[in-house]
Amino acid sequence: MEGVLCPKGTALQRENIKGRASGFNPPNRFEEIELIESDNSNRFFPDEDPLEKKIETRFYRDTSKTILAKNDSPDVPFTYSLNPYRGCEHGCIYCYARPSHEYLGFSSGLDFESKIMVKQDAPELLRVAFMRKNWEPQVISLSGNTDCYQPVERKLDLTRRCLKVLLEFRNPVGIVTKNFLITRDIDILLEMARLNLISVFFSVTSLNQDLTKKMEPRTSAPAKKLEAIEMLSKESVPVGVLVAPVIPGLTDEEIPSILRETSARGAKFASMQMLRLPFAVKDLFVDWIRREYPDRETRIVSRLKQVRGGKLSSYEFGERMRGSGETAKAIHQLFHASCKKYHLNEQELELSTDKFCRPTGTQIEMF
Repeated sequence: MEGVLCPKGTALQRENIKGRASGFNPPNRFEEIELIESDNSNRFFPDEDPLEKKIETRFYRDTSKTILAKNDSPDVPFTYSLNPYRGCEHGCIYCYARPSHEYLGFSSGLDFESKIMVKQDAPELLRVAFMRKNWEPQVISLSGNTDCYQPVERKLDLTRRCLKVLLEFRNPVGIVTKNFLITRDIDILLEMARLNLISVFFSVTSLNQDLTKKMEPRTSAPAKKLEAIEMLSKESVPVGVLVAPVIPGLTDEEIPSILRETSARGAKFASMQMLRLPFAVKDLFVDWIRREYPDRETRIVSRLKQVRGGKLSSYEFGERMRGSGETAKAIHQLFHASCKKYHLNEQELELSTDKFCRPTGTQIEMF
């Protein structure tokens, strides 16, 4: 790739890239210089249609020595999360996890969705964590940062193998995903459900396939998400919907229809989160709006600022997930009214931690 090293802040080239929501790589906030591609860069064929440009996904081995990430945020209802992958090929333009890729020396943009770190030892590391005497059984979040059922999971089976470890030790887990691929593991989920060790939330941003194809290009189509909810609920796996993120001016009007359709397929629980645009995600999202919905840019940006105190993002605990102001209040009222109308959250969801057990005898000696 031809290019030149420049000071941060140099103008960036925006592209329409097939299968990608990001149009560029914004600067890494931890680096003082960045690589800007020159006009004669050979990354793409010069005569290629911009809409047909492609960036292949590359996978790298992640040699982390531990697998459970500890969370101390008062906004998040779990202490430990498990992420077999860093970066996410789903490529959702709004993803709040994008800036985490900067800690690896990558960008929040195209790098996040095309350079994926793979924790090949995740199941073994999880087993080691559970064998430690100081582990206290508790609900673990699977996909606390990036989706554990992103496309490469079909080949690698890391999430499936982690679920087998969780079932073996009888440790409860909550899964959040956007991918129909979770239905592959319905045999394990069914066993965990019988022991009250599992909950599954499908993240549904919109039911408009034209919109989701642009906004989250490699996730499952809305119809497939609804199908997966129905499949899991019929097997008595506790399933819910996470309406997230709610994008004022773009998707907030879909809240009632999302809750109606997911409830009709068997979802029993629902929650929502307001759009968050930390660090470089602000630039990525605004650029995406300008490319895909230029006629709606003013309205969407204005509505976003209404729920963020005049800014595009908020970092304060409590507010960052919910938003603030009258517009945010109206959105939450719409959500709660719709939950009541479609009989969501009428029962408590509390997973069991008292069934946890470790292997005994010679199996323990192995560790």
